Amino acid sequence: MYRKIMDFLEAWKKNKHRKPLILQGARQVGKTYSILEFGRKYYENVAYFNFETNPGLNKTFEEDISPAYLIPILSHISGQTILSEKTLIVFDEVQLCERALTSLKYFCEDAPNYHIIVAGSLLGVAVNRARFSFPVGKVDIKTLYPMDMEEFMLAMGMESLVADIRKCFDTNMPLPSALHNSAMQLYRQYLVVGGMPECVMQFADTKDYIFVRHTQDTILACYLNDMSKYNNLNEIKKTRLTYDNITVQLSRQNTRFQYKLVKKGGRASEFENAIEWLCLSGIVSQVYKVEQIKKPLENYRNIDAFKIYVSDSGLLCAKKNLAANDILYMVEEINDFKGGMTENYVNIQLAINGYTPYYWESARGAEIDFIIQRNGTLIPIEVKSADNTKAKSLKVYMETYKPDYAIKLSAKNFGFEDNKKTVPLYAAFCI
Repeated sequence: MYRKIMDFLEAWKKNKHRKPLILQGARQVGKTYSILEFGRKYYENVAYFNFETNPGLNKTFEEDISPAYLIPILSHISGQTILSEKTLIVFDEVQLCERALTSLKYFCEDAPNYHIIVAGSLLGVAVNRARFSFPVGKVDIKTLYPMDMEEFMLAMGMESLVADIRKCFDTNMPLPSALHNSAMQLYRQYLVVGGMPECVMQFADTKDYIFVRHTQDTILACYLNDMSKYNNLNEIKKTRLTYDNITVQLSRQNTRFQYKLVKKGGRASEFENAIEWLCLSGIVSQVYKVEQIKKPLENYRNIDAFKIYVSDSGLLCAKKNLAANDILYMVEEINDFKGGMTENYVNIQLAINGYTPYYWESARGAEIDFIIQRNGTLIPIEVKSADNTKAKSLKVYMETYKPDYAIKLSAKNFGFEDNKKTVPLYAAFCI
């Protein structure tokens, strides 16, 4: 299956100023597969080391972490000669060995000709609690997310449809109705299957939603296990409570996160560490409210007002235990959840494209789901789960801030009218 990360890795290999690369991301998003596939394609050999399956590796890094010391030993352990420029060195689950992470500084300074990529599922958590120094400025860092809508469609063999969608996004011309309907069906399938590579591969092969759901449940169980294994004892229960409650909060009309919904009388001081752990692990992300629409948006965020979205739409549906047909046919029984689920999907696509989205509220309750900085311009994005696109809040925003244009994401076809760019939900990856 095609992953966009391969283009990034190829550019990293060719970069004269390349540093050791840290590839971070939540568990099961395809980090190891992508790195090994990249190594197989572009290098003579790959020296792979996994600190989870081979905990004895840690002892190697306790003695000395200089490349001159490590390279001969790692060559011996891997059973192959590690050559500069020709061998890709891979440290997997590197969060389990802080000294291996620190060694990247010396690979950067003393042995830049060696190509090294490290990966970890809980790197953010590990770095935040590290006893050893993080190699600041000595590494390149890239986050790998689940597959986006475009990668999903390509996995389904829809290359020509993807090309048509990109063309219509650029020209604002509507997609032929038959293609639009097919793309909307693929979008609803993506909501159920999500972007976890194993789930996408299974669905492409079998079209069996029950088979996919079993895999999703297994991934969710791994997440819960991580919360117990890599968390402070007194934080485990709070972290699980918070994670379980996110789907409840996304079912409400106002999707802003409320501590009192996690636990009666709940306060920020009680759950902020749990939220931080979930964000650092890549399982969820926070979208903050901005008080003013000025650059940089980061300066005007309200740290006490935020929404929380999960990292994968398929895992969201699995956690909610929603039947595939309920999503595929958008039945009335899930009306309360449609809005939050659609927002969650859009946030995933924006995050994968490198945006840090925010949301906005007026004093009178008008709300814009996402504000992003696109090509140097602050753009409001209104999200609707169906084709009813009357957007009073967007009108208020545009009259107040007069943006260059606005984006309306809904089930409607492409178009541009009254300075509003209408984009179908399946084309969110084009933004």
